[in-house]
Amino acid sequence: MKKDFKEILVTEQEIKEICERLGKEISRDYADKKLLLVSVLKGGVVFMADLMRNITCNCMIDFLSVSSYSGVKTTGHVAFKKDLDINPEGCDILIVEDILDSGITLTYLKKVLMDRNANSIKVCTFLDKPTNHKVEIEADYVGKVVPDEFVVGYGLDYNEKYRNLPFVAVLAPEVYS
Repeated sequence: MKKDFKEILVTEQEIKEICERLGKEISRDYADKKLLLVSVLKGGVVFMADLMRNITCNCMIDFLSVSSYSGVKTTGHVAFKKDLDINPEGCDILIVEDILDSGITLTYLKKVLMDRNANSIKVCTFLDKPTNHKVEIEADYVGKVVPDEFVVGYGLDYNEKYRNLPFVAVLAPEVYS
């Protein structure tokens, strides 16, 4: 499988440090709020599991599943596959994402959740590719800014493969071309 990667971009140790840093920031900022962590499945679940273990204030968790990708390309259309189980009304929502890429999905989710009377909505992304944003959006908490490369591992996939890697790697172009 190592031949599938061009390079390792984020090591296991860096991931641990990112989760600790973000957990402290979020714990401070949400100390007296009704925090609801919302992971965007499937990619965000690995990051959320590690992140929430570093959050010291009370929080609830829930999951959404949406799709806007086909293979390596965004379709530009967001479709719900699984909705929240917890009513977001009055909650301070923190959307926990694996990667902020085009921004189309997160822009859509923020609007949908605000329409459901959430108290506030912020975004925490493990990785951010600002050069690839297709809409104006910024995450409130960013683990690491990465170049516009196709990355896998730590929840990120290519055709459902590589999610289980304990690091993030750049996928070799010959694997997905």
